[in-house]
Amino acid sequence: MRVCVVGCGAVGSLFAANLAQLEDVEVWAYDLSQPHVDAINANGIALTGAGEVVGKVRATSNPTDLPPCDFGIVATKAMHTEAAIAVTAHAFAAGAAASVQNGVGNEEVIARHVSRVIRATTFPAGRILEPGVVQWDVKGDTTLGPFEPSPATATEIERLADACSRGGMPTRAVADARPAQWRKVIFNSATNPVGALTGLTHGRVCERPDLRALVTALVDEGKAVAAAQGITLDADPEELIDHAARREVAYDHKASMLQDVEARRLTEIDFLNGGIGRFGRELGVPTPLNDAVTALVKGLEASWTLH
Repeated sequence: MRVCVVGCGAVGSLFAANLAQLEDVEVWAYDLSQPHVDAINANGIALTGAGEVVGKVRATSNPTDLPPCDFGIVATKAMHTEAAIAVTAHAFAAGAAASVQNGVGNEEVIARHVSRVIRATTFPAGRILEPGVVQWDVKGDTTLGPFEPSPATATEIERLADACSRGGMPTRAVADARPAQWRKVIFNSATNPVGALTGLTHGRVCERPDLRALVTALVDEGKAVAAAQGITLDADPEELIDHAARREVAYDHKASMLQDVEARRLTEIDFLNGGIGRFGRELGVPTPLNDAVTALVKGLEASWTLH
């Protein structure tokens, strides 16, 4: 099996390094950071923290280098999906592509370029320490299922799930991946922007009754939008939020949106709270708090370009 990780940041590197442990899987990585690509080609991808792994991966910043692949794992930031898949789709002409990204709407973008698409949700998290080296902060499960308008086959989905699990990333194949996806969207939309706007880690947000109440109110809006689509969540986001707040889990974890804000990078707000608001408007479900948080984060982003 040949797999290409499109966007080899923290999450992409977790998949690439673990899959590269398998003798029957050849792993490629496409990333725009040339120092990261050079380090991967020289020394592999080194994971440290929740797992100590070194994976030999073939990396490139030139999409024309990519060979035909059985699977793509798209792990870019959501706002970069279109640009990344447009130049790499040729590699998946006879294969399938999975989004392991945050938010909603990524599969629709991939499906414009790749005929068979997998809806995926993943909970492992980390951060790049230096080119080729990734801190693995949080272990977690991954769920794969068909993207209904342009589905990969059940056999393909099971094959990719099996490889990920054998490599060290526990993954299950399901007939409907929307409950897992919306569970994570709601989790992220309720916690990430609050951390990004306050500068607090996940655990510190949850310690404050005022912020924890805001998190619950954001969860409730997301649940209403999911329910309006006929989606029954596979777990309660509230329980997951409290679990993650424990000191041994993710108390000190800075959400990816806070990492983006600290680095003055654009965030994924349009695909998280903005996505919930977009679905809410289509379905006639009010989402005033998600809309407010979206506006606040976008205002924060705008402040970086003002002099």
